[in-house]
This record gives sequence, structure tokens and C-alpha cells, in this order.
Amino acid sequence: MTDEEILAEFRAADALLEGHFILSSGLRSPRYLQCARVLMNPARGGRLAEALVARIPESLRSDISAVVSPAMGGVIAGQEMARALGVDAMFLERPTGTFELRRGFRLEPGQKVLMMEDVVTTGLSSREAIAAIEAAGGEVVAAASLVDRSGGKAEFAMPFFPLIRLDVPTYEADALPPELAAIPAIKPGSRAAE
Repeated sequence: MTDEEILAEFRAADALLEGHFILSSGLRSPRYLQCARVLMNPARGGRLAEALVARIPESLRSDISAVVSPAMGGVIAGQEMARALGVDAMFLERPTGTFELRRGFRLEPGQKVLMMEDVVTTGLSSREAIAAIEAAGGEVVAAASLVDRSGGKAEFAMPFFPLIRLDVPTYEADALPPELAAIPAIKPGSRAAE
């Protein structure tokens, strides 16, 4: 699947938004990809997950025995990736501000895991999720996301496989360009800035 075909899936779902957005990281952006909208259609979500799985080398895919994703945004993306890989899906929650497995989810010591996100901007949530997976006994052998909008700044200790990389500018709230400052900000994501 080419980048244009991937973006066509987002456009078809009205998931490529323009305006002034407050990201989960607290940064501001003129564009937002609403992964929940693109994933609300299971066939579309399945196509995107299969395209992403195809980017992960077979030697690595064959090691993965579970997909773990951070709630809330990564839950559906993680489920679709697990389906495409033929493994179980689990998700992490933050009941007290720190990611943890709940709802009876557990990892076997050394179990090989793919950490799956919907969107990576700074990589902070992904690194926190990876730490939680490791604390639960899993070994994260790869990280993946539908969208990497970090501009190459997100770094992980394992291979990272985004379906698409988008170079979308982000700004601190006190350093907005005038055209963005003139538009009211909205928070389309699933959690408040921390």
C-alpha cells in the first residue's frame, strides 16, 4: 500500500482533519489524523493492519506472540494488528497515571510482544507503554504505529515500523504561528494533555 493509498483511506473516512488541534502531548498542530475514524470500519482497519504487517520482516513477525497497545487510541489498532498477525491482543490502561495491564491480561516471562500505537508524535506514550510491557515480563521486539508524525524524533530501543510517516509541524502553545493562533483550538484526542 502506497502512502497515497493510505491517505486515501483516511480521507474516505473523513479522518484527515485541518484546523488547530491540541495533541495528547500538549503540542499544537494544523493537521490531525483521527485514527478512530479510519478504524471504525473493520474492513478498512484490516487493510491498514495487513499493509503494516507486510512491512515487518518475516523473521521478526514469526517471533511475535502478542500485541500490546496503550488505551485508548491504540486499542483498535492493536486488535487489528493482532488479527493480521494471528496472535492475541491486550491493552494497557492508566488507572493511576501509569500504564499497566489490567482485566486479567498477563504476559509470560520473556513473551515476545509488538507494542502497537495509533499515532506517534513524541514517542513518550510509546516508551511508557514499552516500560509497562517490560515490567509485566514481556519483551518488546518491535514497535509499530499507523502514523509516525514525529519527524524522525521518536526513538526506540527496538525496530519501529510506522505504516506512514507524515511531516506535520507541531508547536508549543506559546509559540504558535499567527495563522494557527487565529483559529480556536480543539482537542480531538482521547485524553487530556499531561
